[in-house]
Amino acid sequence: MSEKQPENPLHGVTLETLLTELVAAYGWSELGSLVDIRCFNNDPSIKSSLKFLRKTPWARKQVEELYLNRS
Repeated sequence: MSEKQPENPLHGVTLETLLTELVAAYGWSELGSLVDIRCFNNDPSIKSSLKFLRKTPWARKQVEELYLNRS
């Protein structure tokens, strides 16, 4: 059941890992200004952010793009 996805740069990276790395790199405050969603700006936590991002495709896309484009 393991499909290979050579063209997918996020293959093998869980949403939790991605979010944890972004928080470590930017902090909640800066992350909230880069991606303006309430779960990053008001009482942020990994758990609440994961719940929101799993249900909201447009927000997840923005976070994934930020992860891929970080320098």
